[in-house]
Amino acid sequence: MNYSAKLKAITFVIFFMIFFLPNAFGQYLMKGSVINDTITSKVLEKNKVGLSTKRNIKIYLPPSYATSKKNYPVVYYLHNVFSNPSIVINDHKTPEIIDKNISEDRSNEFVFVVADFTSPTIGSLFENSSTSGYWLDFITKELVVYIDQNYRTIPNNNSRAVIGHFMGGRGALKLGMAYPEVFNIVYAMHPVATGTGYLPRASLDIDWKKIHSAKSYKVIEGTGRTQIFTSICQAFLPNTNRPPFYCDFLFEKDDKGVLKIHPKNIRKEQKEFHLDEKLDEYADNLRSLKAIAFDWARFDQTQAHVISNRRFSKKLMDIGVDHQGIEFVGDPWNKYWGDEGRIAKRVLPFLNEHLKF
Repeated sequence: MNYSAKLKAITFVIFFMIFFLPNAFGQYLMKGSVINDTITSKVLEKNKVGLSTKRNIKIYLPPSYATSKKNYPVVYYLHNVFSNPSIVINDHKTPEIIDKNISEDRSNEFVFVVADFTSPTIGSLFENSSTSGYWLDFITKELVVYIDQNYRTIPNNNSRAVIGHFMGGRGALKLGMAYPEVFNIVYAMHPVATGTGYLPRASLDIDWKKIHSAKSYKVIEGTGRTQIFTSICQAFLPNTNRPPFYCDFLFEKDDKGVLKIHPKNIRKEQKEFHLDEKLDEYADNLRSLKAIAFDWARFDQTQAHVISNRRFSKKLMDIGVDHQGIEFVGDPWNKYWGDEGRIAKRVLPFLNEHLKF
């Protein structure tokens, strides 16, 4: 090989090392594994929105699962509306965050479960509704039972945690409030609907005329708050005798066909949707929890969420519920994932401290 050819070869090797090797080694190689499973729900058959009863589940199994005979704690993740398990697993790379913390001895091993809470509307609001589905029953009576029967878990509430983001955060808190015998450890990431905030329902930008004139759900898809509150009404004001949405509304027509605020429906929706309205009912359950924490981002564009979480933490203190309530600088979407995100730095240490391994 002449000098020119050798120089070209050396240049190529240097080029390869500079530009390709960092990418090759920069990607974290998981030691655990993610598997896909499916559960067919009987509970979710009862609905009016066309739910699929086949629910996909993505499950992270820790590094030693394949070679050991040990049983493991389980952490259930509730994804947000308009989200799905693939976003949690693939886009946010949550299993890699968990796996890396385990591999670097910052966390003990546990099984991580993300079920499919999507729907033909905006997704689960994590309630039992004759219209939009009995989601709480699905989680507590079917999903948890299935995981305990088919995987090597520690099947008690001290080794079972539920976490969630945004609407999934609301779901995590509700499950802890209503089912402490199932989930004894709760972490909610920027939960919504913890309280009313500061805006009355009448001032919200919702097109009630469009809702009342619609002949199908497709008419309101992509309408923002109008679509969201239609789904909220389906979850918390179900009426199986009222197609096409099978629910009542916060604004109803009077005898002359004029749309007016409906105070009884508003109070019924608020009492069921807003978690602070349930604190007296579930106070004993909350005080029995082994650990409960939630955080919220100071710069959420919907400041009602920030105000509600501050007040929710204050109300928990007033009824004697020990908890962690943390406000951080950021918005609800930018500081949870990644090696330096709140899952790695806050949620996993919290789980590691309180789960029974």
